[in-house]
Amino acid sequence: MNSVRIHVKSFGCSTNLADGEVLAGCLRCAGFQLTESVQEADVVIFSCCAVKGPTEDRMISVLKRVPRGKMLVVAGCLPLTSFDRLQSEVHFDAVVGPAVGSGIVGVVKRVLAGEKVVALENALTAKPLLSLPRLRSNPVVSLVPVSYGCLGSCAYCCVVFARGRLRSYSIEEIVEKVKLDLASGARELWITSQDTACYGRDLDTNLVSLLKSLCALEGDFRVRVGMMTPNFALDMLDELVDVFKDEKVFKFLHLPVQSGDDAVLKRMNRCYTVADFKKIVDAFRRAFPDVTLATDVICGFPGETTQAFDNTLRLIGEVKPDVVNVSKFFGRPGTAAAGMPNQIMATEKKRRSTEAAKLAKQVSLERNQRWLGWKGKILIDEKCKITGSWMGRNFAYRPVAEKSTELLHGKTLQVKVTKAFSTHLIGTIVA
Repeated sequence: MNSVRIHVKSFGCSTNLADGEVLAGCLRCAGFQLTESVQEADVVIFSCCAVKGPTEDRMISVLKRVPRGKMLVVAGCLPLTSFDRLQSEVHFDAVVGPAVGSGIVGVVKRVLAGEKVVALENALTAKPLLSLPRLRSNPVVSLVPVSYGCLGSCAYCCVVFARGRLRSYSIEEIVEKVKLDLASGARELWITSQDTACYGRDLDTNLVSLLKSLCALEGDFRVRVGMMTPNFALDMLDELVDVFKDEKVFKFLHLPVQSGDDAVLKRMNRCYTVADFKKIVDAFRRAFPDVTLATDVICGFPGETTQAFDNTLRLIGEVKPDVVNVSKFFGRPGTAAAGMPNQIMATEKKRRSTEAAKLAKQVSLERNQRWLGWKGKILIDEKCKITGSWMGRNFAYRPVAEKSTELLHGKTLQVKVTKAFSTHLIGTIVA
């Protein structure tokens, strides 16, 4: 077994990346050799995203490029959302769901024995142990999946077909995992799930209680809270703002609004209004004037009138999010939105998304320019592709790049921001 070489790569959201770390950790502990190269591998495992149509197309293209002669295992959301397409277009040896955990070892052994494996039967209810071995892709960052599934029923979302309904880990399980990660050098904790605001509602607890328990741990670390759906954040808003006051929590809020028009939100089956979204933003900005606000918008949802789209542009211009992830609507198989009337033409969706992205870029640059001259601490959590450059995050999770020939990964530095772009800041190290 020690001679079998395996390449594992994950795509998509941080939860899927966390799943991939478990796959790699379990395989290494089982005695397999892990390799960074597809060419060197005997078995290739790709954990694939399928949230949008173009994403699925890219994943299929990647899978088709795996050289014949390599054994291919397809994991993640894609096998559950698009199995028929996988079967007709891709030559694979096994497919598994996004939460296979240590089961990947048995699947690989069966593939090596010549069996074609389809292991999807328990994918919607699986919840791998948090104590399973992981191979962290970034030694500074601990990806902490706090739950699988969600409580939403968004008309456009296919992820529920792959990850099912909410299944939370207990606070005790999460705390024990975090303790081990901190002991092994992690400095950032990414609290991740399909919707962190749903966390614990199946266990009679919630995100606020989890964050209080994590912040009570000793050590020099920061917590980044992942995406929260507005309606679930709203019903614990005061407590949420209060727990964010802890210095260990990044002042970073990912709150996807999706549309600036209430009628569109209703058709999307998003259980909040534009006013609800603004209420949450206002509460966080009152408490943390420098909070980083990230949001998502979908352009061209079925029935989105010109006026409705203009309402979205108006919301972006009024609220001025620091980050806006703009997407064109794509009807995903099996979703309610795919069969809705009044579908928007592709050319018009492209026009709207281009206009929204242009505005979002302008707003992001404007917001980043407010940081010019700022001095403070950043935690270096990433090595940039540009040689001699590093990326760090300040208390508001703002990305600040700086140049240095030293090894800075995991270090805390004092910097001064000297330049601002729409995507990041540039800083210089100060004594």
